[in-house]
Amino acid sequence: MTSRRVVNAAVIGSVVEFYDFTLFGLAAALVFNEQFFPSASPVAGTLGAFATFAVGFFARPVGGAVFSHFGDRVGRRQMLVVTLLLMGVSTAGIGLLPTYETAGLLAPVLLTLLRVAQGFGAGAEYAGALVMTAEASDPRRRGLWAALPGAGVSAGILLATLVFTGAAALPFFETWGWRVPFLLSLAGVGVGLYFRFRVPESEIFERERSRGLSRFPMLEVVRRQPRSLLIVFVANAPFGAMSYIIQVFVLSYVTRTLGLPATVGLLANVACAAVAIVAGPLFGLLSDRVGRRPVFLGGAAFLAVFGFPMFWLLGTGDPVLVIVAVVLGYGGGITAMFAAQAALYTELFQTRYRYSGIAIAREWTAALTSGPAPFVATALVAGAGGASWPIALLITVCAVISYVAVALAPETRDTDLDTYAGDLATYSPS
Repeated sequence: MTSRRVVNAAVIGSVVEFYDFTLFGLAAALVFNEQFFPSASPVAGTLGAFATFAVGFFARPVGGAVFSHFGDRVGRRQMLVVTLLLMGVSTAGIGLLPTYETAGLLAPVLLTLLRVAQGFGAGAEYAGALVMTAEASDPRRRGLWAALPGAGVSAGILLATLVFTGAAALPFFETWGWRVPFLLSLAGVGVGLYFRFRVPESEIFERERSRGLSRFPMLEVVRRQPRSLLIVFVANAPFGAMSYIIQVFVLSYVTRTLGLPATVGLLANVACAAVAIVAGPLFGLLSDRVGRRPVFLGGAAFLAVFGFPMFWLLGTGDPVLVIVAVVLGYGGGITAMFAAQAALYTELFQTRYRYSGIAIAREWTAALTSGPAPFVATALVAGAGGASWPIALLITVCAVISYVAVALAPETRDTDLDTYAGDLATYSPS
């Protein structure tokens, strides 16, 4: 029963986090350029909106450092309550903002500040949910259990896209209808808080507390497990870029460059999220059978090969082929990597600084690559006169880098989270 409560609490938080972040990405691609960044140049307005999207990722390492520190010092559960509340309130606040037309430059400034607050809370949300779930799971099914917050991520993406698509169909969407999806975030926060207040602290963490906790977990993980940090950092940086290019940039690309209706890109996101909800746990289960590395490497290899064909399919302008391209890219390659990395990352770090190690590596890479990815992709396409080959090449290179990083990592499937000493020098890739 306790394990189920932990999973429910972790998954609902992941749903809310990625509902909020996906919602902002969709609005940045389709709405914010006109509401907050009016310009004679459509490209300039889109770049301004994507720049604000990226700002949230720059706040994530700071939030990740703060909340993961206390997560390793005070407890996992308390921090998950705080991060969920901060994210939800910030997202609802965006739905109440004045536009540029009514408030001038104050409007984009307030949007940026709320995006920073949203990113600050998100900086430790998924890492905390992942740690809580992994530490509460049956070791024989840790890959499956750890993949469930990832399924929550996909559910959040799906929910945000469905809600935003429904709002986009409203005749008053351009005036105030776009605000409704942001205000609805408060409902998810209420449900999430209900579950999170009912879960106990991680038993593995409590046993670590009895042995003595680290005073400065971030410093200790850098000193004791630099190789683990480097592996996660190098694997996650290109992964995040690929993920947000497919989730966010492609929506803008098919709408503004290819001239397709916005509903085509939105339906593609709905389809790939629905596939990922099912495929993620299956990939996690597969990692329990064959190992974390083979599943991750398979997803990376697929994206390395599929980068150019994906944009060839997008370039046809056929709505069905556009949806197929996005589903294969995200629902296949990205989801396999995301599911396998969940258990892999938690198994690479000791309990005393597991939260900090994952948050540091994930959120710094998010700031450096995930957030700026749609902005960079937009600039590359504009510089290439609308050609997509620079983005296809970028995805191929990113996939190869992630593949190499995890190929050099140890296989961690049989790791005991409660006793693992974290000495990677005793491992060799297998």
